[in-house]
Amino acid sequence: MTTTNRPIRRALVSVFHKEGIEVLAEAFIKAGTEVVSTGSTAKRLAELGVKVTEVSEVTGFPECLDGRVKTLDPHIHAGILADMTNPDHASQLEKFGIKPFDLVVVNLYPFADTVRSGADEAATIEKIDIGGPSMVRGAAKNSATVAIITDPNDYALVASRIENGEGFSLDERRWLAGKAFAHTAAYDATINEWTAKHWPKPASIEQPVSEGETEVNEAKFQATFTRTWDRAHVLRYGENPHQQASLYLDPLNQNGFAHAEQLGGKPMSYNNYVDADAAWRAVWDFAPQIAVAVVKHNNPCGLAIGATVAEAHKKAHACDPMSAYGGVIAANSKVTMEMAESVRPIFTEVIVAPDYDADALELLQTKKKNLRILKVSEPPKTKTQFRQIDGGLLVQSTDLIDASGDDPNAWKLVSGEPADAETVRDLVFAWRAIRCVKSNAILIAHDQATVGIGMGQVNRVDSANLSVERANTLADGANRTKGAVAASDAFFPFADGAEILINAGVKAIVQPGGSIRDEEVFEAARKAGVTMYVTGTRHFFH
Repeated sequence: MTTTNRPIRRALVSVFHKEGIEVLAEAFIKAGTEVVSTGSTAKRLAELGVKVTEVSEVTGFPECLDGRVKTLDPHIHAGILADMTNPDHASQLEKFGIKPFDLVVVNLYPFADTVRSGADEAATIEKIDIGGPSMVRGAAKNSATVAIITDPNDYALVASRIENGEGFSLDERRWLAGKAFAHTAAYDATINEWTAKHWPKPASIEQPVSEGETEVNEAKFQATFTRTWDRAHVLRYGENPHQQASLYLDPLNQNGFAHAEQLGGKPMSYNNYVDADAAWRAVWDFAPQIAVAVVKHNNPCGLAIGATVAEAHKKAHACDPMSAYGGVIAANSKVTMEMAESVRPIFTEVIVAPDYDADALELLQTKKKNLRILKVSEPPKTKTQFRQIDGGLLVQSTDLIDASGDDPNAWKLVSGEPADAETVRDLVFAWRAIRCVKSNAILIAHDQATVGIGMGQVNRVDSANLSVERANTLADGANRTKGAVAASDAFFPFADGAEILINAGVKAIVQPGGSIRDEEVFEAARKAGVTMYVTGTRHFFH
């Protein structure tokens, strides 16, 4: 059988990050590999005892322009790109006195690290690598005869293949080339993400908008949408056991819920991440007030504001104790011992908060060993949301409580007497809380806490019935709808949904309005003497 292995006799090494290079140096020395290198990499290899030829000796031209140009030369790139299985390529190298490379080892200027450091524009631009990606792409294209290494985790593998004299097979070189192309693609995508944000289309450039098209903000929705994420964790499985899943992180953003510090419990699952992220976002809709959310299957089964975090948790849990079993708890305030004692008897998958009192953390770690305890230091900041569809990607700005209709001062009273201060406070709470409930959504609230939630139904009547049923099915038989308030995430298409809430005893309703039958809905509220406000803003959540 014909072997496709190619021994590594000559290597080009140019790396910004020098970690782990000792492994390669030792292999180069043992095998007597000819090594060509640049600048600080050459210096480091020489310090490790490697006999190094500087790139400038190969090119006959010194590094210039503050190091911007050093490897961009035919003596380097012809040596990388020559397919040595092609006799014509081999003869051309011989004609020009150029020696081929068998191995190229490159890692790139730290562009993402520079952006995250808060560096100014000039410093950031200087970390846009030019020669590095050119060498990587050239070697990857020529995987027929060249092995390309961009991942320091592969140094030990390279060293073993240098020392045994066999080098890599064609299949192995192709695998390495695939990793290299992914590396440069991610690098360019990161640069594109930064430039799209910082260098948007200037107002001086006018481009006609096609008929029927909406003018686009290109800083948010550029013509070619590129993003890159790095795999951080392979999860046990996805939404169901037969599905595979991983967590990926944005290289330009090293904070947020995905970077939560886990202080205890089992590893996070796919569903844990989805539910905990939803809960985390929900509680921050109420900041700076102290809020706690209990979430199950990406829907709140309890949400409340309290004078203390313990009070907020007790009120949130009381909304639907049955559904809270196996749920996720999020708080936007430090978890105290009092709250931890309250959580202790409840089977909970995840708890997430900005911090924990020492005694509270110790109790949760020792008494609830399987509880995933997460610490996230900053509130959610994501301004863009993505949803994949078959063959495409939907991108939208994040739904926040920031529309004009979210301000209660802008609400329009369409029925009943103006609400008193306490009722307005509950209506504002209900309106903010409805944002995180899956549509169609109806929410009943009292004393700045949910008491009944109807979510995810295909018609608003079912959601209204569900919210009333949830509010009035506690063991003590209390009627929690009487004297409460209600919110709807979108308009009532008919009066029937509102009438269910009215008949259950709610005293005030807030809803977006906008139905062709608005007047029928308003009239039902007027007839019952129920206060109703319209916001002109909706909060669908599909």
